[in-house]
Amino acid sequence: MLCPGISAARGIFYLATGLDISFMQRALNLAELAKGKTSPNPAVGAVIVRDDKVIGEGYHEKAGADHAEVAAIKAAGGIAEGATIYVTLEPCCHTGRTGPCTGAIIEAGISKVFVAALDPSAKVNGQGLEELTAAGVEVEVLDGLVAARARSQNEAFRKFAVTGLPFVIFKSAMSLDGKIATSTGDSKWISGEESRALVHMIRGEVDAICVGSGTVAVDDPMLTCRLPGDYRQPLRVVFDSRAGLPLESRLVKTAAEFPVLVFVTGDAAPEKTAALKAAGIEVVETGSLDGQVNVSEALRHLASMEPPVQSLLLEGGPTLAASFVEAGTIDKVMVFIAPKLIGGRMARTPVEGEGYRMVGDAIGLHRVVHEYVGDDILVTAYTSEEEW
Repeated sequence: MLCPGISAARGIFYLATGLDISFMQRALNLAELAKGKTSPNPAVGAVIVRDDKVIGEGYHEKAGADHAEVAAIKAAGGIAEGATIYVTLEPCCHTGRTGPCTGAIIEAGISKVFVAALDPSAKVNGQGLEELTAAGVEVEVLDGLVAARARSQNEAFRKFAVTGLPFVIFKSAMSLDGKIATSTGDSKWISGEESRALVHMIRGEVDAICVGSGTVAVDDPMLTCRLPGDYRQPLRVVFDSRAGLPLESRLVKTAAEFPVLVFVTGDAAPEKTAALKAAGIEVVETGSLDGQVNVSEALRHLASMEPPVQSLLLEGGPTLAASFVEAGTIDKVMVFIAPKLIGGRMARTPVEGEGYRMVGDAIGLHRVVHEYVGDDILVTAYTSEEEW
């Protein structure tokens, strides 16, 4: 099998072998183990090969730990000289909590580097490849499916690096006739057990999860990842223009264990915001749009936090979803469609608000894929044709 690629060292096209692709796929599988555990750093995997045999491999396990290249070099045990390294993201060339990976590669005597995706962050952005090339290391940047997979693994990191804003995923579960609850408000459970387990896995991979005050009033959610294993808990965010979050809600009662941030507007009563703060809730005031929290301002605040929120899972409800749609801030849509018919003129739908008057004005979705999750169908799509 041959796959076209681009040689950063020579500036020409070359043909990557099936083995090259296989080793990079192995590196991508390693990076997958780190998803949700490395933020604000990207998930990266690396494999070192000599004579078509793996002599060392590793991945970036968490922020502050060894980067993937360094982990793989250490695993090789001092015999990486003259070898080839396959790394899923362009090696960094700056010093942060750890040293530059380009320096570690050069010092180890590695002679060739295959890269699946470039790092768009200002401190790297091609400079890592330039530094390696200047040191006499041959560099090849792969193209095709492995490159697309590498970019997808770090889509939130990539968007934040380019725009300074969080990557927003809108998730919803609905019946086949487009209802997210019955006319009485009952919604447990529209989607199946497998779909709910997948949502919990996604919760464990994102930096934050958000809902509106209406969802809290109806469902009293915890908004945590409840799967066994080493999953990180997201920051729990509530858009609550009038600070009506009940002090007896599970979100408030568990705020000491799992942090909660509430966005309010100037319409919120001071005594209510004071009560939330006294209960250990972080309260942030934004401007108001049609009486609701200004979504764009809220996202800018989340991005400015330390560490920044690079990925945000929008779970509901339909009024908040409409605010995000109207603000043009959704990047990815994940809709679980259950084989059920609910009906009802008053039954709610995933996105409400005023909506678009003409079909031609509606937001078009791109890169649409679907898969079965138990008995449900998961449709995943993006609001942009281009990848980050």
